[in-house]
Amino acid sequence: MHYHLQIVTVHRLPFMKTPTTAGGWRRHLHTLGVKLFLAIAGANIVLVVAAYQIYSASFDRGLVEYLNKADEARLTPLIQRLADGYREHGDWTWLSEDRQRWHGMLREVLGNSRFLRQGGGEARPPEAGRAEPPPALTIDPRMLLLDAGGGLLIGPPEKLEHAQRKPVEIGGRVVGYLAYVPRLAMLESLEQLFQEQQARRFLAIAIGMLAAVLINAALIAHWLSRRLGALRHGANRLTAGDYGTRIAVVGHDEFAELATDFNNLARALESARQSRQQWIADIAHELRTPLTTLRAEVEALEDGIRPLTQAGVASLAQEIGRLTRLVDDLHLLSLADLGALSYRFARLDLDRLVGDCLDASRQTLAEHALTVDLHLSAKTAVRGDAIRLRQVLDNLLQNTLRYTDAPGRLRIELDCDGEHACLRWEDSAPGVADAHLASLTERLYRVDESRARASGGAGLGLAIAKAIVDAHGGRLSASHSQLGGLAWRIELPLATEDAA
Repeated sequence: MHYHLQIVTVHRLPFMKTPTTAGGWRRHLHTLGVKLFLAIAGANIVLVVAAYQIYSASFDRGLVEYLNKADEARLTPLIQRLADGYREHGDWTWLSEDRQRWHGMLREVLGNSRFLRQGGGEARPPEAGRAEPPPALTIDPRMLLLDAGGGLLIGPPEKLEHAQRKPVEIGGRVVGYLAYVPRLAMLESLEQLFQEQQARRFLAIAIGMLAAVLINAALIAHWLSRRLGALRHGANRLTAGDYGTRIAVVGHDEFAELATDFNNLARALESARQSRQQWIADIAHELRTPLTTLRAEVEALEDGIRPLTQAGVASLAQEIGRLTRLVDDLHLLSLADLGALSYRFARLDLDRLVGDCLDASRQTLAEHALTVDLHLSAKTAVRGDAIRLRQVLDNLLQNTLRYTDAPGRLRIELDCDGEHACLRWEDSAPGVADAHLASLTERLYRVDESRARASGGAGLGLAIAKAIVDAHGGRLSASHSQLGGLAWRIELPLATEDAA
């Protein structure tokens, strides 16, 4: 005798791995993959079992009803034979006193005696070469014969209460009743065999469906666990500071949208880190310049290289003032980031605010040989903080004074566009390349570092202006000026009638 050993490798899905400790089991049972598998499999098992029970009960009941109707249909010729016999003999004694005639009539009318079982005997197959007759019914023990008054003539008395009656009529007159008891279950062995075969078939189908359901539930749980596992792994990488982490976007479902959002978040965090690093480096660079100058001048005074004169003190004061302005601007931006920058909103005329700014800077504009073209619409009211908006205008003016070649031009237009007041600020050459326009409002951003440092700019004024405009619900954008320089467009919401 030879034995063959076959090694079967069982592959388990990740969420089906067997834990080795009690704590591992508890954690394993609380994983989403296991929960999804149990939920999907449990719901489908309940549905399949319920369908099996409903089908079995419905099939049994339907088959019994069918057989009862078949029994009832076969009673019609028997009733006719009873009526003919009663017409011939004038009463029921020909049957009540001769029970063999009764049974013979039943066999003759209801089926071949070889197929009529009394009390549920076994059926025999038909003879070879003969067609099988319609299935005989086990109806003998359930048949009763009653007279016209309902009195029992033939049949078991205990069946009378549950029997259904069919009248036997002669010329429209009821002379008796043929009663029968409907079956409540399968009586024939063939009927029971058919029922069992159908039950086994459906049970096999149900088992196949359950197997398919379990496999489907396992695959769905594995798919979901794998997608969520990728997100969890990516989140852990982000938590560890790896902002370059990206998740593959597969398909167009909600998981794909979530992966896209995750990648956008990672890019935003990476950009924020780079901006923060650049911000710190730029601040250190900006602070180093005035501090280095101060240190050099103080050391020169200490070493006696440079005498302490009024001009030397003025130079020190200038560097200290520059350092103070830089620190103040940084503090202002930090407050804007935190949302802690205070505002006192009120209804104000933007055209008057622009006029006041230009009047206060009239001498400075003349010193820089700047010609101003002013086009203001009458009474353009907005809701804002006059001090903060004046700071925006001053920063734009300082930017124009610092970079516009003399003699130059400044054109300011103010009008209304729907629900916004639109201020357009344009100066003459030099202009700015397209690549720099979108970055002009970034902190410490300069198109020309040497020019900015020579003129004292730190690249914070425009960033402050944008933060203030944003806080007013407006928009600040840069473009090319028709005069050859830079154009700024400020949009601010118009004040409502009841604005304070």
